[in-house]
Amino acid sequence: MASAAQASNADGVLQGAGAQPEVAAPAGPVAWQPSFNPWLIAVVVAMAAFMEVLDTSIANVALPYMAGNLGASNDESTWVLTSYLVSNAIVLPISGWFVTVFGRKRFFIICLTIFTISSLLCGIAPTLGAIIFFRVLQGLGGGGLQPIAQAILADTFPPEKRGLAFALYGVTVIVAPTIGPTLGGWLTDNYTWRWIFFINLPVGIFALFLVLRLIEDPPWAKRVSGAILRVDYVGVSLLILGVGALQVMLDKGQEDDWFGSHFILTLAVLAAVGLISLAVWEWFYKAPVVDVKLFKNLNFLGANGMMFILGLMLFSSLVMMPLFLQSLMGYTAESAGLVLSGGGLLLLFMMPVVGVLTTKVQSRYLVATGWLLLAFSMYYSTQHLDLLISFRSAAWLRVVQVAGLGFLFVPINITSYIGMPQEKSNSVAGLINFMRNIGSSVGTSMVTTLIARRAQVHQNYLVGNLTPGHSNFVGGAGALAARLGAGGANSIRAAQQSLALFYRTVIVQATTLAYIDTFLVLSILAAIMFALSFALKRNHPGARPVSLE
Repeated sequence: MASAAQASNADGVLQGAGAQPEVAAPAGPVAWQPSFNPWLIAVVVAMAAFMEVLDTSIANVALPYMAGNLGASNDESTWVLTSYLVSNAIVLPISGWFVTVFGRKRFFIICLTIFTISSLLCGIAPTLGAIIFFRVLQGLGGGGLQPIAQAILADTFPPEKRGLAFALYGVTVIVAPTIGPTLGGWLTDNYTWRWIFFINLPVGIFALFLVLRLIEDPPWAKRVSGAILRVDYVGVSLLILGVGALQVMLDKGQEDDWFGSHFILTLAVLAAVGLISLAVWEWFYKAPVVDVKLFKNLNFLGANGMMFILGLMLFSSLVMMPLFLQSLMGYTAESAGLVLSGGGLLLLFMMPVVGVLTTKVQSRYLVATGWLLLAFSMYYSTQHLDLLISFRSAAWLRVVQVAGLGFLFVPINITSYIGMPQEKSNSVAGLINFMRNIGSSVGTSMVTTLIARRAQVHQNYLVGNLTPGHSNFVGGAGALAARLGAGGANSIRAAQQSLALFYRTVIVQATTLAYIDTFLVLSILAAIMFALSFALKRNHPGARPVSLE
């Protein structure tokens, strides 16, 4: 009877055309509502998150310019990216603890201030060492922006409208890395690489002003008195050791031949020891800096696993397409970025649509749809990627590749909150964003390694056909040498050049086949995730769930 009465009250509220009839307020923190329009708050926090996510990819294309301008090698300049990713990843999982120390609004303001000031310092830094130091600071500030922005959205909107809010946040997380290289290339070509940092200043200052005016803490996200006195020094140390070693290993692994390098092997051991020790320590510590016991909820564990794979798939394809076009097709960074722009526009359209669908369809069905589309699109890429692909075909291929991503980000985030206490929203957001970032790093390392290793395999196979016993090769090499000789080269040099051109063709074709193999691996991975999607808990779209334990 009580449930029927509650349903009747809910219907009355929906039909009241804005009226606010007296209904029994739910007990506890659910009754809290922000003072300002939730959508205004959503735009403000999404703006801050967009700026931070943009910085994970905007500096990629500017590294050679930085190295040349500052007198450093290209290998040394990559630490501009690595330093940011390491410090960023360390802050993500402990953002929930920082909220208990400072309060959510104050911590958000601190992160935004550090990020904005360090962006200025990166832009005026005179040496590469200074830039790396300031990028560490920028990563520390930026690391808190993503999870806190998501936690604010989760608490500002009721569960039945959370999908629409996460759709806006999803635009920042999914689209920002797509436009980052294009924007970075344009700024570097037309102005200077320093402007990739300076553009954060006006956005950061404006966002800081709006946060001060509009954002407020709900009762469960305020500072806990005395929390700063109970610092989990062991947990923080193990986190820095494990995550720092893991990120550097992933970033430098392929460059140093993975476990053939003592440096990479040492990092792998440190990462394993640090992360395993962290999990054990935090499980038994009374005031953990990372709330690992949240993973006792198998649905939360599954959602984090899928967010990890989503980060892997997103950045894998994001890295592969520009790399293929630039290294094998001769595209400029700006042209390769334009190929990606069509996919970004599709996601801008899809995110709000999926946000609406989350109010009508169970999240796990949307997640399954996303993985199925992603499996199809990755397999479609294996059939249509070749050295004769046109700009238009490449842009269409990118649109197909991202179609499934739009169905994943928002529903997975919604699923991660099912059955979780409201006061844990900061920790939930921190961990889910941490898993996506680690997945992004793993995905980047995985595809670059797969492409390099599979290219060697295909090259060995193809070179087996370039022998004097193959008449087609002998005839082709002879004809090419004759054409080079007609152009003025002597017979010996013409023969050498013809062999060199044949070998270059072999390398290009072997690398193309390696890209196709890698897309096939991603397709299989997405198919596995599709099968696992149905193990996620069901939610109640369009209704306020009482409890979903």
